[in-house]
Amino acid sequence: MSLFSIVVPVYQNEKNIPETVPALLELGSRLGGHGLELVFVDDGSRDRSWPLLLEFVKKHPGRIRAVRLTRNFGQTAAIQAGLRHSKGDCVGIISCDLQEPHAAFIDMIQAWEKGSKFVLGERTERADSVAERTLSNLFWFLLRKVAFTDYPRLGFDFCLIDREVVNEINLINEKNSSIFVLIYWLGYRAHRVPVRRETRRQGKSQWTLLRKLSFMADTLIGFTYLPARLITFAGIASAALCVADFVFLLVRWYQLQAAPPGWMTIAGLLLLLSAMVLFSLGIISEYLLRILDEARKRPPFVVDQIVEPK
Repeated sequence: MSLFSIVVPVYQNEKNIPETVPALLELGSRLGGHGLELVFVDDGSRDRSWPLLLEFVKKHPGRIRAVRLTRNFGQTAAIQAGLRHSKGDCVGIISCDLQEPHAAFIDMIQAWEKGSKFVLGERTERADSVAERTLSNLFWFLLRKVAFTDYPRLGFDFCLIDREVVNEINLINEKNSSIFVLIYWLGYRAHRVPVRRETRRQGKSQWTLLRKLSFMADTLIGFTYLPARLITFAGIASAALCVADFVFLLVRWYQLQAAPPGWMTIAGLLLLLSAMVLFSLGIISEYLLRILDEARKRPPFVVDQIVEPK
């Protein structure tokens, strides 16, 4: 009998855990002969998430594994930790708030049984605010244009992967990355299951605007050459602007037979070029910081405690 593992990253989810654990355990009776293992990774929560997980481990021995990280390392690191401690022949990944329909794992397993090594939940719509949808749609549109033309239009963070894919991910220790974009980057042909992302029913989302912007920067820098090429494009545009201004000044000088007042033009060009230099240095600094992170060879996460099923 094959084993199906579900990896669930947990951060400040004490209000979600009492509903999430029973809901996922209930899938066990619907898996058609596959065993079920739940792997919860507490990513440095400061609320009662960890004590609640320990209670469920005691109530359901042999079915739940709880992993606790020493601090908050981020969603990608938490999922990496879960993948490394999972035992399943195939592994599902889902958020603890269950905004994605966990019942879709049944369809995903059926696709896996037919040979698909990568099955993703493709969002057909998402029940978020207008501002959140606009920001997300803009980012995914940009990623599709500059990196993966066939990437899901609304992104994804709900999927099932074969043990072969898990082993490939476990060989990668990248920091400042996105686990889901990394899985997609591996190149396995994706079988897509349509899903609808629901609104969060319990608790408060830790996916703040700052975290979203950081995720966007990490993804664009880690999987595209766009930021570096922006420097080149900006340099060409600045050069063209300077040449156009120089031609304009020559024409004015010819018409007036005198050098026109140019202090405003000079000041404006200096401000523009200074801003471009600082912008370019900022992009270069982002790359250097990531190179420094990789050169240090620090682990992407540190495990504090593991409670194994018995």
